[in-house]
Amino acid sequence: MTVRQIDVGCEFHYSAQVPTPAVIQVQPLQEGPVTVLSAATSVAPDTPVRTYTDLYGNPCQRLVIPAGRSVIRYDALVEVPDATEDVDVTAQQCAPDDLPDDVLIYTLPSRFCLPDMLGNEAWGRFGDLPRDYTRVQAICDHVNGHLQFRYGSSGPLSTAADVNASGFGVCRDFTQLAISFCRALNIPARYVFGYLPDVDVSVDPAPMDFAAWMEVWLGDRWWTFDPRNNRPRKGRVLIGRGRDASDVAMTTTFGAPWLESMVVKADERVG
Repeated sequence: MTVRQIDVGCEFHYSAQVPTPAVIQVQPLQEGPVTVLSAATSVAPDTPVRTYTDLYGNPCQRLVIPAGRSVIRYDALVEVPDATEDVDVTAQQCAPDDLPDDVLIYTLPSRFCLPDMLGNEAWGRFGDLPRDYTRVQAICDHVNGHLQFRYGSSGPLSTAADVNASGFGVCRDFTQLAISFCRALNIPARYVFGYLPDVDVSVDPAPMDFAAWMEVWLGDRWWTFDPRNNRPRKGRVLIGRGRDASDVAMTTTFGAPWLESMVVKADERVG
């Protein structure tokens, strides 16, 4: 299979009044079809960093952000297939009693995904559709058309119900709303966070950021859907999975350091 090489990474500039424990989740999840060729984490001033795996199998890093100003940097070179994710319009929705035990959790409400609150709308809009891949795609089509992408339109406490009512959001909001509709229809759906380069995509120049999409269980496997971009893409580099954005936060701090700036990169290496 032909592959492409992608430079991914990020840089955080913090200012802290006191030493502040933190968890950082920016490392690619090392599983196929993505291969991590090289990776490095640095903190200035020099600070110990250790890695652990959370309960969802995601790689995380722990450190204590030093008092004063500091810079946390992560860089990696990864190899990805020169192909978009799989699509199969015949993949069938499973009955709840046929779902694997470890998949059931992704049918339940979570902090930001609220199938109980959005259930009536989900069944009204999508209840009569075929119980297969096309039903999930119809959910993505609706969310993509209903929400308008706008930075600053939602906050860290905004739920799927909030953005459904406002009509505005960012990629995490598109994803959490689509997940909520899926779960309301007993379709397991989980939140995915990662890097998404603009490989073979014509877009207006914009600052790179982390991206969110979802994986949905149909048949006997997980399938990738992207309510924000709503099209198959090349080069997805997954960082973590969870019930919603609270499970895969890029940084979790046990205190209140000031994030002065953040830069994210996900660019194809040419030559």
